[in-house]
Amino acid sequence: MRSNNQSAVSEFILLGLPIRKEEQGTYYALFLLVYLTTVLGNLLIILLIRLDSRLHTPMYFFLSHLALTDISFSSVTAPKMLMNMLTQSQSISYAGCISQEFFFLLFGILDSFLLTSMAYDRYVAICHPLHYNNIMSHILCFLLVITSWVLSFAAALVHTLLLAHLSFHGDNILHHFFCDLSTLLKLSSSDTTINELFIHIVGTMVITLPFMCILVSYGHIGATILRAPSIKGICKAFSTCGSHLSVVSLYYGAIIDLYFVPSSNNTNDKDVVVAAVYSQFIPMLNPFIYSLRNQDMKSALGNMLSRGKCSV
Repeated sequence: MRSNNQSAVSEFILLGLPIRKEEQGTYYALFLLVYLTTVLGNLLIILLIRLDSRLHTPMYFFLSHLALTDISFSSVTAPKMLMNMLTQSQSISYAGCISQEFFFLLFGILDSFLLTSMAYDRYVAICHPLHYNNIMSHILCFLLVITSWVLSFAAALVHTLLLAHLSFHGDNILHHFFCDLSTLLKLSSSDTTINELFIHIVGTMVITLPFMCILVSYGHIGATILRAPSIKGICKAFSTCGSHLSVVSLYYGAIIDLYFVPSSNNTNDKDVVVAAVYSQFIPMLNPFIYSLRNQDMKSALGNMLSRGKCSV
């Protein structure tokens, strides 16, 4: 398991989820179902938005990109985890581990920026409705998505390059189901001070600041509603923002619990479970949240099903 390059370890052993061997089959079926639901559910959202012209608005433009990101985010870890559970093989190559870490960060950070863009869209729609079409132009929407991709790629690349310069000797066992950055840093035999410094700096830029922007946006939305309170206005705001708020609460709640709540020096079972919820279950829940709480999506789905019946 040794090589002559900078990193002595040529592969890592992923211990996987903290479950007993006799439960592997049950959890394999569960996570396979979760992954398939994630892919199919988010693909359905993308398809509905593409086919229904009423959904060709900034809100659903961002939602389609969020759905694509969720598919990609889940696909970074789920197939490898499922393969390991099925074959009982726990190894992942050094290059595969570094690549997995890069794409996990890329799509995880991209989720944060897209949720922030969606919050800004809701802020403009409710606080400046008369100027909405002028402000949320096609150009601005494309710029927000492109900027989100560029910043996410840059942040993930910085972390990956710094990680690639670390040395790993001897112990190559990761107490996780994927190549988690913090777990890899604990395993490294090199000084990780710079890596940890960049985690705090980049984490502030790509997680804390977007989260604060979302809070400010909804603060303005709440103030606008309270200035002219009415049952109709409150119901409209809730139907417009309820789905997004639910996803934001799940996404940032999991991140805060996983990365901001202090834990022991060694990755414990709770961290692995929260990471599984964050990377597998939240992307699966998004289609249900947006379809069950959104009248436009339900209407688009009904139209698509009725067209399908007519064509038959």
